[in-house]
Amino acid sequence: MKEEFKEIKFDKSTSDFQFDVVSLQDLLKKKPKDHSQFEFHKISFYVIFLVTHNSGTYNLNFKDHTLKKGTLFTLRKDNIHKFYKSKAKGILLVFTENFIVNHASAVDVSKIFLLFNEMIATPKLQLNDSELKEIMSFIGLIKDEYIGTKDNFSSNIIRNLIQVIITRLMRIKSKSNHVFEDNKYLTLFLEFQALIETEGFSNKKVSYFANKMGVSNKTLNNVTQSIIRKSAKALINDIIIIQSKRLIINSADSLSTISYQMGFDEPTNFFKYFKKYTGLSPKQFRETHQNNS
Repeated sequence: MKEEFKEIKFDKSTSDFQFDVVSLQDLLKKKPKDHSQFEFHKISFYVIFLVTHNSGTYNLNFKDHTLKKGTLFTLRKDNIHKFYKSKAKGILLVFTENFIVNHASAVDVSKIFLLFNEMIATPKLQLNDSELKEIMSFIGLIKDEYIGTKDNFSSNIIRNLIQVIITRLMRIKSKSNHVFEDNKYLTLFLEFQALIETEGFSNKKVSYFANKMGVSNKTLNNVTQSIIRKSAKALINDIIIIQSKRLIINSADSLSTISYQMGFDEPTNFFKYFKKYTGLSPKQFRETHQNNS
């Protein structure tokens, strides 16, 4: 049976405080012993990935993205990605959840991690020249502390600079996404999302989650419409499709077996469901991505 996606954990040997700065050029040249950066793998940390020069291609959660100067991604732990060989240059700011959580209030933490939630906001941004210059100025200060000074004060300074970058990126995203403003439904949305991610394999009805949360179907729809401009059922479908993609690519099990694992009574129902929302049959999706991995 094919192994699960290789989970890449934070390498503590590179940093004393669960943070690292990685050059995209260096990452593409590396030859890790336990995985390949050019094959799908899962991360167990957070990443701000910024392209500074040239172009290329990058795959996040089974979707190819074009890279060019100013392209930026915000990646949360458990995202699945892979790189392609290219001449693109850039910077990856890598940090653990604890790097942020241990030194911020619960309210601040919840706001910070909104930026990395791809269900709420697209993980990809294209910065204009002034935005790129601004973010690069903060990254420059971080590199000065991390590579140059690196004393007892550096950890707090880097952490604060990371939070400034995140806040700046939230300001940029807020121009096209109202979620980063105060929203009374946000806590309920995050609870709903977490429930779908853990129980969506066996339950896909809005009524099930509404009962579980102690709210009405109407309230759940109000919540999702307020946050992502979609129905509650549409959010369930989005998450189920993501989970299905992971299983299809990552498992050697037959597609019929996967359909049962995803909670469908009949494989044909799963096949129709998957094609409806992706435009590809499960077989086509598996062949396409396994041939490119």
